[in-house]
Amino acid sequence: MGTPRPHELEISCQQILLPDSSVYSVQWIELPAEAAFRATPAFLLEHYFKVVRRCTLGVITPVMTASAVEFRVTGTRCALLAFSAPRFETAGTTQAVHLCISGGILVQPGECDSGMFSLLSAAGADRVRVTVQLSDYCPLLLGSRNPSRLRKLCYGMTQSFFHKVVTFRYLASLFREICGVRARVTVKNVVVREGADI
Repeated sequence: MGTPRPHELEISCQQILLPDSSVYSVQWIELPAEAAFRATPAFLLEHYFKVVRRCTLGVITPVMTASAVEFRVTGTRCALLAFSAPRFETAGTTQAVHLCISGGILVQPGECDSGMFSLLSAAGADRVRVTVQLSDYCPLLLGSRNPSRLRKLCYGMTQSFFHKVVTFRYLASLFREICGVRARVTVKNVVVREGADI
């Protein structure tokens, strides 16, 4: 018998700076329709926390309380990113959980009430699309709404790159967890919104 071919998993991706120099990042995958009952927002969020801990070798710990979510340096109260409590929504066949940014040392001091991280599950006729989206985020590394070219380069090579890697691993891990098989991952660049590539 020959070796079975691995499953193919295509991750669609866009990461840009919007005209106001806030970050917009979106990635998604398509899962079989029968995955809909497992791909709930609560499950997606819990699995994301697991992948963050794994990818950072335990250096970063997501901590969720009744009123907030914080991504802390493990063993400290230092929050790299802080969010309000998860907000769950359902609209038609789309379910989502939203975390609104409320602070953290990786956020520009004057922009702590700007930005949102979302996980969405949208069921179609024969597919379920799972999306990871970060919108209106103003990272400290960019410095202001008018960042220099050097700051943009620094952000693109560090925090932006790390976010993309974690998200790719998360979506691949999610596919393996739900579908029970590993997949060969390919990345497809897409255009959802207009802006400057990071």
